[in-house]
Amino acid sequence: MKYTIIGLLALSLFGCSLSVPHPPIAKQTKNLFDNDSDGVINQRDHCAKTPLDAVVDNDGCPTYVDSSEENSIHVLFANDSSVIAESYIQNIKQMSAFLAKYPKTHIELKGYASPVGNANYNVALSKRRASVIRQALINEGVTPARIKTVGFGDSDPVKTSDIEESNTLSRRVIAQLIGYQENIVKEWTVYTVREN
Repeated sequence: MKYTIIGLLALSLFGCSLSVPHPPIAKQTKNLFDNDSDGVINQRDHCAKTPLDAVVDNDGCPTYVDSSEENSIHVLFANDSSVIAESYIQNIKQMSAFLAKYPKTHIELKGYASPVGNANYNVALSKRRASVIRQALINEGVTPARIKTVGFGDSDPVKTSDIEESNTLSRRVIAQLIGYQENIVKEWTVYTVREN
């Protein structure tokens, strides 16, 4: 007890303070706002307009996943004709919808003729056939600059055991396309609604 009293007297003599100094005020030098609400501050955000539901990387940029899809057009014509049969209109509409879904995709329509008649005439006929399909796609809303046509004439007939069948299948316009698209990976939250 004697030592406790001496210790208290010593503390009071040396002026021990019980008050704590205030910490220094920190000066904010960086913009800590997050204007697009993606969880990355503006100072570090390299993609300023990220969609709200996107999964983002450390730079605030959305994560993408590539997807692709194939589509084709195959239209047959009658002998010495460039008139589109009614049965092929749906195929043209599907190609138009495909091109609308993939706006960066271009199409090359390849026209052919059967090896009947003059070769020069068949080249012109195959070009007319490709042009007719081109116009049908334009009528469905496809931009003309996205469509190229080529006429091959009778240079590549479809080979079958029957000559008549071979000629029928050779009178055609074809195109094969692959559409590529980058889709943003979306993050799931308790507020996410499932798409049907």
